[in-house]
Amino acid sequence: MLKSLYISNYALISELHIDFNKGFSVLTGETGAGKSIILGALSLILGQRAETKAINNEAEKCIIEAEFNLADYPSLSSFFKSNDLDFNYLNSCIIRREITNNGKSRAFINDTPVSLLVLRELTTRLIDIHSQHDNLLLGTDGYQLGVVDTFARNTDVLQQYSDVYTKWQNEIAELKKLENLATKQAGELEFIRFQFNQLQEATLLPGEQEELEIEQDTLGHAEEIKSGLMLASQLLDSDNSALMLIKEINIALSKIKNFVPQISEWTDRIESNYIDLKDILSEIYSLSDKVEYNPQRLEWVQNRLSNLYTLQKKFKTDNVEELIEKRDEFDLILRRIDSFDEEIENVKLKIAATKVKMQNTAEKLSESRQKAAKPISTFLIEQLKQLGMPNIRFNVVISQQSVFTPNGIDDVQFMFSANKNRDLQPVQLVASGGEVSRVMLALKHLIAHKSELPTIIFDEIDTGVSGEIAHRMGEIMQNMGDLMQVITITHLPQIAAKSSQHYLVYKDDRGLQTQTFIRKLNDDERIIQLAQMLSGKNLTEASVLNAKELLGLK
Repeated sequence: MLKSLYISNYALISELHIDFNKGFSVLTGETGAGKSIILGALSLILGQRAETKAINNEAEKCIIEAEFNLADYPSLSSFFKSNDLDFNYLNSCIIRREITNNGKSRAFINDTPVSLLVLRELTTRLIDIHSQHDNLLLGTDGYQLGVVDTFARNTDVLQQYSDVYTKWQNEIAELKKLENLATKQAGELEFIRFQFNQLQEATLLPGEQEELEIEQDTLGHAEEIKSGLMLASQLLDSDNSALMLIKEINIALSKIKNFVPQISEWTDRIESNYIDLKDILSEIYSLSDKVEYNPQRLEWVQNRLSNLYTLQKKFKTDNVEELIEKRDEFDLILRRIDSFDEEIENVKLKIAATKVKMQNTAEKLSESRQKAAKPISTFLIEQLKQLGMPNIRFNVVISQQSVFTPNGIDDVQFMFSANKNRDLQPVQLVASGGEVSRVMLALKHLIAHKSELPTIIFDEIDTGVSGEIAHRMGEIMQNMGDLMQVITITHLPQIAAKSSQHYLVYKDDRGLQTQTFIRKLNDDERIIQLAQMLSGKNLTEASVLNAKELLGLK
């Protein structure tokens, strides 16, 4: 339940704090006193969009903070755990929203920053604000279906259906994508096959281009390379060659190495160099034998490289390896085109199997709703008779449709007639404003019996009613207060008198700016407030007596 609400720097409110209790509470006050401002602030806690114009002039930010008692709702622990939030159902949960004058907004749950999505997910399970605008929801199929589902308590079956429906939709999307791709690629089949064949016939090999480019350089400079190798071999292998001179140097040093210790190291190094040079000479001879001017081979290499370069330009690649990737990609597409028929058939089989499962789940969902229809009608008729509709007829009509929707295959219509001589018709077409208010109150009472919602707030749900009907509406809200916390904004003394707590919202113009305040009334103040609601500012003895009578006082 909502334990308290703190508001600062919001619209006409500089600072305001309200403590709430269990049961049925009312907020009253003159038109324009600021009751809607308090509701507007509370709606921010529910994650609604914030507007900077709501912040008091010259204030840096406004703060809305609500404290909830979760002692009776340990089931909420799963929400807190999944969102990594602190939770102790024996303690309070504090939800805070801050809006700065530059339009930035922040939300907190137990001092942990959260997104508005997380905020809404929690607060929709804590509080429901029913405004006058919500009466329009009565005529929507979605709202009527939601009432039936709430009463039927078929959350598990509805979730099962939702999961399989989503799976079905995804599979249909997969089939459509596959068919579109098959159609598109079938039209490009010949061109793709031509490109694949062109690359396949090229017999591409990894690393081939680099080897051919080296060979082209070698063949193109064969005579120059041959001449250089011959000169190098002569300098290394002749009577006065480098090898002979190194050998003689080593012999000369060896003769004196017994007298100079470091000469042994020199001779070892010279010997090592001598061996390396002999190896190089051997490799020069070997390479020289291989190098020859071969114009036919050079022409073949140049043509091969030209073909590779042409393919790379055509397919916008940089090397042979990327051409091979292109070839394999075309091969995969061709294989995919060949297998499209099989893939499409497999997806169709999946869709058919999922549809059967969805149909079965939808039937279970329909069955739970059909079972709920009669008790709902009975409950609402009983409630509406108490609310001054002696000739009320109400029927929940559930018919199955041929089209699957996210909520099943059922169409729900609330059929209504308040008069003897009128046929049942959809409630939104025939109910007057006052009748709609009473129907909505009866529906909220119905939902209160079946849901675990801690708190509901009514914003003048009594619009269009008065007298004895208002008295009976107050009794219903009083009864609802035994099941949940009920807070009602009202102008009717008959309803206000039924509450356990009475709060007065008022404006004060005595300062530099108009301010909205709220305070809880004591017993004497409550009598005066009810008397003023009955007769206006000028109290009469009759209105005071009437107020006491409404409160059950002598």
